[in-house]
Amino acid sequence: MTGPFHLVLRTAIRERGLPLDRLRSRLAERGIQIGLASLSDWQHGRARPQRPNSLRAVAVLEEILGLPRHALTGLLATHHLTPFRPQQGVDEYHGPMGELLDMLPGARDWNLEVITSEHAVTVDAHRSPSRVTVRSLARARRDDVDRTVVRYFGAPGCAIDRVRVVPVRNCAVGRLLRHREGRALAAELLFGQRLQSGETWVWEYELHDATTSESESDFAHAFRRPEGTCLMEVRFHPDALPSRVHDYFRTDLYVDRHRVKELMLNAHHAVHVATSGMNSGVIGISWEWPD
Repeated sequence: MTGPFHLVLRTAIRERGLPLDRLRSRLAERGIQIGLASLSDWQHGRARPQRPNSLRAVAVLEEILGLPRHALTGLLATHHLTPFRPQQGVDEYHGPMGELLDMLPGARDWNLEVITSEHAVTVDAHRSPSRVTVRSLARARRDDVDRTVVRYFGAPGCAIDRVRVVPVRNCAVGRLLRHREGRALAAELLFGQRLQSGETWVWEYELHDATTSESESDFAHAFRRPEGTCLMEVRFHPDALPSRVHDYFRTDLYVDRHRVKELMLNAHHAVHVATSGMNSGVIGISWEWPD
C-alpha cells in the first residue's frame, strides 16, 4: 500500500478487524498509552503522530496490524518536512466545478450533515457504467434547509449535455448547470419542504450517462464535509466482467491517486468499499478490462 499515512492506517485497521479500543489495549500491553481520540484522529487525517511516544506507537502498530516494517513509519518520515494541516474538504473553488458552484449561491454552504450515503454504479453488458444510483440520509444543521447540490464529473469523451439527473425519492431537480469543456455538472435537488435544525431527510436520485464508453473504468466520491458512513458499490453485468478491480484514494479533485488494494468480485459480480468518518479527499473504485 502507498500513502497517505491516515489512509494506510485506516485500511489496515479495517482489514485486521480490530476495533480501536482493542488496539489501545494491545498498545497498553506493551507499555504504550495512546487515547482512543488520538487513534481516531490518526486514521482520519485529523492529526499526525509526532511525539516520541506516538512514533513508538506507530512502529508497534505495524506489528499488531501485520504490516511490513516501515509501512507506516516510513510514510511519516517521507512527510516529516511538510507542515501538517488537518484534512478538510476538497477544493471546490477552482476548476470546472468551482465555476459552476460560483453560479449557484449557497452551493458550498454546510447546511446538511450526511449521516449515511450509498453510491451504486451499474456497468452494463457493453462495459459502460451508464447508471449511478445515490441514496443519502442527512440532518439539517440550521433552519429552513430545502435543497442540496449534486456534483458530477463525466469521463473523457462524455457529452455532458446528455447526462440526466433523475429524482427517485423525496426530491425534484431545480437549477442544473453544465460545464462542457470540463465535463462537469451541478444540479440542485429540491426537497419540497423546509427542514428545521436537527430534522433528518432521505433522498435518492440517479445519474444517467449514456455517453460513457467502455474506456471509462472508474467511479469516485469526493468528501466536501465530514460524513458518517459512505458505501460505494460497482455492479458488473455477467457478460462484462473486469480482469482486475482496486480501490484508491486521492487527497483532492485534481491530484494523482494512490492505489489502496485489489478488490475481488463477489458471487453477484459486484465489489464495494465502505468507510466512515471521512472529512476530506476522494475515494474511488477502478477496474481493468480483459484484452
